[in-house]
Amino acid sequence: MNEMYQLTLTIHFWGTVAMVLIALLNLAHLRLSSDIRRYAKKMRMVMPMMGSLLFLMLFTGAVMMAAKHLDFTFANIVMIVFNILMIVLESKRYARLKHLNLKPEDAFEGYKRLATRLLFIELGGMALIAVWMLA
Repeated sequence: MNEMYQLTLTIHFWGTVAMVLIALLNLAHLRLSSDIRRYAKKMRMVMPMMGSLLFLMLFTGAVMMAAKHLDFTFANIVMIVFNILMIVLESKRYARLKHLNLKPEDAFEGYKRLATRLLFIELGGMALIAVWMLA
């Protein structure tokens, strides 16, 4: 049982690292992009990866909680709420990109402002939780 818990903890950790890297890459790609069509095409490949990692976090967290006999702690509740918040933020970002009108000149700039704000919220939350968990 201890081996399963340790393996799940390791997967959870590396999944979190991958989420931070993908969020940073998303932010860099967003800031460097000027063509909405190429940006949207690339994001159709990257955004599902973030969704998969969010599911991985929920799944590995559930396995770890099951290994601890569903012992809910304050840290577990915060991580669950934050994961749900990230799902909502990613959904908003994806929906805004999907329904973005490509005709107006300033449409991409408006999307960039919103997406940058959402990505900074996600990265800030991940950083705060990481500092809290590693302290």
